[in-house]
Amino acid sequence: MPGNTAYDNDGVTDWPAWATEPVRVLPPDEAWLVRGERQCRRLDTVLAAYLLAPVEHVGSTAVPGLPAKPILDLQAAVADLGLAGDVAALLGRDGWHYVPPELDNRPWRRFLVKVEGGHRVAHLHLLRLGHHRWHQQLVFRDALRNDLALLRQYAALKASLAAEHAEDREAYTEGKAEFVAAVMRELTPEQARPSIVEPVDIIPAARWPAHRAADGNPAGAL
Repeated sequence: MPGNTAYDNDGVTDWPAWATEPVRVLPPDEAWLVRGERQCRRLDTVLAAYLLAPVEHVGSTAVPGLPAKPILDLQAAVADLGLAGDVAALLGRDGWHYVPPELDNRPWRRFLVKVEGGHRVAHLHLLRLGHHRWHQQLVFRDALRNDLALLRQYAALKASLAAEHAEDREAYTEGKAEFVAAVMRELTPEQARPSIVEPVDIIPAARWPAHRAADGNPAGAL
């Protein structure tokens, strides 16, 4: 597999320190939104040949006022997960590490981790545009942004799970699954409509920066 990977050339797992970092949930930080926007714009540019829609900042760092692990979650829509090798080769030059599906154990996505200073700072989830996970991530993010009571419930759950599963990232993630599922079940059809799910023939790649909030930084800024 081209690019940086989470295993060595002999296929023997070689776990770097960033792969086993403890779960740390920090107080809300406005800088997460700025960093997320910059990373989205950067990836829109670098991966323009592969994307079917603008890269989206999802997860807790995309929700103002929500405590979170200080790691951006970004999702990108591609036509075929078989493109992951090409994407990994491009992003490997920029500090991204490809996690093979046999280690990730989530066959519906391809997963990359951006590492800086030996610590993970961002995740990139490659998905097919029509996959329900793409839709779910956007809808859940928007629900949290628009419902303070829901945000507080989720913040309390995250704090509890982080205390209980500080050394087990998978258990922490799994512990949130039922909450997310319950929220999705309770949404009205109008609420369950994501804010942005437009394919490239509606928003040409060249116009994507116009759909980003200007922050005074060039599209390639990190």
